[in-house]
This record gives sequence, C-alpha cells and structure tokens, in this order.
Amino acid sequence: MLFRSDVAQMGNTWLPEMTALGALEPLDAWLARTPSIDRSDQFEGIWATNRMGEHTVGLPWYVDTRLLFVRQDLLASVGFGEVPQDWDGWVRCMAALKAGPVATPLLLPTNEFEPLLALALQQDGELLREGGRFGNFSGPGFQNALRFYYSLFERGYAPSITHNQVANVWQEFGRGTFAFYISGPWNIGEFKRRLPAGLQSAWTTAPLPGPRGPGASIAGGSSPVMFKRSRHKSEAWRLMEYLSRPQVQQTFYQLTGNLPARRSAWQRPMPSTGAGAPHDAAPLAQDPRA
Repeated sequence: MLFRSDVAQMGNTWLPEMTALGALEPLDAWLARTPSIDRSDQFEGIWATNRMGEHTVGLPWYVDTRLLFVRQDLLASVGFGEVPQDWDGWVRCMAALKAGPVATPLLLPTNEFEPLLALALQQDGELLREGGRFGNFSGPGFQNALRFYYSLFERGYAPSITHNQVANVWQEFGRGTFAFYISGPWNIGEFKRRLPAGLQSAWTTAPLPGPRGPGASIAGGSSPVMFKRSRHKSEAWRLMEYLSRPQVQQTFYQLTGNLPARRSAWQRPMPSTGAGAPHDAAPLAQDPRA
C-alpha cells in the first residue's frame, strides 16, 4: 500500500525547495533500468525543471505554460479579427474594448506571480544574477516588464483584485466581464465543460503577446516524485512509470485538459474512454486550443 510519504504529485516550482530540504529521492538509477521512459520523448524545457544539479528528482506527468484565454467574439466586435501578438497591439485592443463592450478587458489577479514572471522572461538579459541565487529585479529587462505590467492597472485595463475576489472565473468569462485571461492549459477542459454550447466558438487560446511579437512564457507542469524516506520505493516507481505512459497521459488529458508530458502522446490516436471528452479519435495535436 502506498502513502503520501511514498509518492506525491508536485508542481515543478516546488522541486528546488524540496530538493534543498533533502526530501526527494534521486530517480537516475530507476530511470536507467526503465527503458520504457524514453528521454528523447520528453519536452526539453520541462525535463530541465525536474533536474536539480546532477540528478533527476521528478518524472514529468503533465506540462503547461501560461497563455491567453480570449473572447474572440468580443475582439471582433471592436475590429480585431485576430488576437494581437505584441504589446502595442494588445494595448490598442484593450483600449478599444474598454471604450466599448468590456470595462476591464483583462483579468490579471494581483496575487498571481506567473504573469509578471512570463513578461520578465520575454525581455533581453538575464532574469537571475550571481549564478542564479538572486533575481535581477533592478536590471533593465525586469524593470521594463514591471512598467508594462503596472500600466495595465494604471490605465484601467485590469482591475486591482485577487483571484479570491472572482467568485466564478468561467461564468464571468462567459458573461464578457473580461476578454483576456492569463491561465494554463488545465483550464481548456474547464472552459469546454463550463461554458454553454453557444459560446464554444466564441473563445480561443493564444500565445502571450511579447514586446515585439509572440512572447515567451513560463514552463510549468506537475511531476510525480518519490520521497527519500519512502519504505515502498519499488511500488512508488511502478506507479510513476504507469503515469508516464503516453496512453495514460492521453486519458488524463481527456478527463482534465492537462497536457501530456510525453511527445508521442500528442501524435497517437486518442483512446475512446467513454467519458464524453472531445476529440476521442483524433491526435491531440489537432486540437487548436491545446
């Protein structure tokens, strides 16, 4: 029997802290004797988030990045047939929306650090200094990102609220309370389930706009980890290997909308699970909102 002290799902941003505490079991020896987990079948950026120094401490399960959820029908109503790709176009679009159908075009909760981090990653120069020990917050790149971020509130494009002050983000998106929302792919499934059928063609997703075109975003996701003090490491690894299988990750995508970490899962025909999820027989790569 497995317990929480054996294996857990852990967001990739927690891996450095848990490694520093000495809590996680290095997985290199387990990986070496498990050829079914093909290193080349992993996304390089996500795999790197699971590497701490010389060791792999997590096994990618699902991947995500922050992107724009967009009410494309509202954009079209103010003359924008396509989602803006750079900051200038994004600002012009939000100005037109604010002057028209949407008082606050962008939901940008003030207690979420990820959007500001993504804007900072879009800048020239290093985000970290002194060998990665400290943030380069006084550098020109971060300062430029922070100025742009602050201007979105200053101009009234985003309300100064936390996500706790939005009772139902999916309902408010459907109502047109905002036209842009920065979130992750896990919400693709939620919007498909929660928005009425009449609005399913009204929204889409898009890359984050950048200073001079489509911009970078953060590499996130979640990974199973094994705890160093586990008394059931063989059983824990069997579960981790199972969750890593492409067909299992596809089923997880169908159930939740979370995107598979295995590259091959994006190309394989979708299994029919009977769960009523979309695209049962199509490769994941054909879903424009994935």
